[in-house]
Amino acid sequence: MIKNKRSLVTSLSFFIALIFIKPLTATVYEIESKNKRLIGEPIIHTVVKGDYFQQLAEQYDVGFLALLAANPEHDPFLLKVDTEVVIPNQMLLPFISRKGIVINLPELRLYYYSPEENKVHVFPVGIGRQGLSTPLTSTVIGEKRKDPDWRPTKEMQERHFAEHGKYLPDVVPAGPNNPFGKYALRLGTSEYLIHGSNKRFGIGMRASSGCIRMYDDDIKWLFDNVPVNTKVRVVNQPVKMSFENGDKQLIEIHQQLSDLETTKGNVILTKAMQRFVGTNREYWQQLLPVIEKPHGLVVELAK
Repeated sequence: MIKNKRSLVTSLSFFIALIFIKPLTATVYEIESKNKRLIGEPIIHTVVKGDYFQQLAEQYDVGFLALLAANPEHDPFLLKVDTEVVIPNQMLLPFISRKGIVINLPELRLYYYSPEENKVHVFPVGIGRQGLSTPLTSTVIGEKRKDPDWRPTKEMQERHFAEHGKYLPDVVPAGPNNPFGKYALRLGTSEYLIHGSNKRFGIGMRASSGCIRMYDDDIKWLFDNVPVNTKVRVVNQPVKMSFENGDKQLIEIHQQLSDLETTKGNVILTKAMQRFVGTNREYWQQLLPVIEKPHGLVVELAK
């Protein structure tokens, strides 16, 4: 929930941050019970000289667009010293069985539920850009590859030629020019992968050709800890809701993915929200600004 809770965080200068700051590997949350969906708490970061959104995203292992949505008043590249940035480290778990990997596309997050433990590991991810959406699916990890080759598909070749006037190489071997990075996990037998990246920018954004991108440290952790045949679900849940402790009504709203919307999906979503919020005018007045401009933060409905 959004709180006026201040946590002073020490940052490094711009130059040192560029060289030394690495993303925190796997933000791990305890799950108190099967009936609770709220995890984590937001962090309030106090800006020091040299801070900017991409550096903060890597430092806290959150997505770029998640930071942007939670802090619309800030210029992501020119942060003012001593101002406060909300780090979106609190969320509601997606409404789906808590097994294996769950990727919720609208929030640009991957959840991995540790088997035999009441823990969930949460990572920011990059997904397919508009027109090249990451598909919704229920599958398993079909293969794991270290130092994978990249073989652009025919569609990628044609698109690259149309945009740049030249074709891509048929094969890009492992190395600094390979957009897959050092590790890749295949979704079933499909062409879609969860993989690393050779670029800092693009995690927590819609920037890929349909695959799921992760920070290098995050994909390495996933590669080392997630076995083949682990269940994977890719879902589209822009709105998450929960009753906590019997009396708290919590809701978390993300920007919908326009090319994944369907009339049926919107009707179901609207009915679910209406049932959850009810006829309380104060609740709807509180929610309307968030519905119009989603910030992705957990909101407690309060009279």
